[in-house]
Amino acid sequence: MFRRKLSALEYHNPAGFTCRDETEFRNFIVWLEDQKIRHYKIEDRGNLRNIHSDDWPKSFEKYMKDVNCPFKIQERQETVDWLLGLAVRLEYGDNADKYKDSTPDGAKNTENTAKNAEPLINLDVNNPDFKAGVMALANLLQIQRHDDYLVMLKAIRILVQERLTQDAIAKASQSKEGLPVALEKHILGFDTGDAVINEAAQILRLLHIEELRELQTKINEAIVAVQAIIADPKTDHRLGKVGR
Repeated sequence: MFRRKLSALEYHNPAGFTCRDETEFRNFIVWLEDQKIRHYKIEDRGNLRNIHSDDWPKSFEKYMKDVNCPFKIQERQETVDWLLGLAVRLEYGDNADKYKDSTPDGAKNTENTAKNAEPLINLDVNNPDFKAGVMALANLLQIQRHDDYLVMLKAIRILVQERLTQDAIAKASQSKEGLPVALEKHILGFDTGDAVINEAAQILRLLHIEELRELQTKINEAIVAVQAIIADPKTDHRLGKVGR
């Protein structure tokens, strides 16, 4: 449970340290005071360094009071953790210039992820070649023109991701087998007086319903695509502008 702090303090055995071993624990306290905390002057550390003395627990208890440790000597794990925290704070204070400009690995990964997530951010939208290329793609894919070429490019990207990837094309190419329909279960709502015409009318109505469903699906996809564009915090769809 102390490995991270011990590693930060460059302790020689961060993975194997245990405060249950009395000798190891006492040596650890001496190391911590000598190398990191340094609360006592060198000449005042004699009693703490005498780890084989029967009076060592009393010396350690006095040390805890002197450094204002809030735990009791019996609460060994809590005491060790507190002393390690104190040592880390002091270590940072001694090397503030060394650490102030350092960036955590997690922050670096987050920054790289953000850059990768928005590949269009560094494009020169005023470049004539860029505008010509976007317009050509928009015409080819039948995407409506927009005053902002970056918005058009984002719309192109969404269309390509949803419709023109290999998976999307393979899925669209798969033949769909229709399910058998029991016409007698679908009420026509009127009677022509001819059973054959009634059946044809039922079929036409079902086909019309299927077309309406496909149309609604396309409308929903269009709404999602538009929302993906205008949801960009840099995009003001009311002004037709991107950025400030």
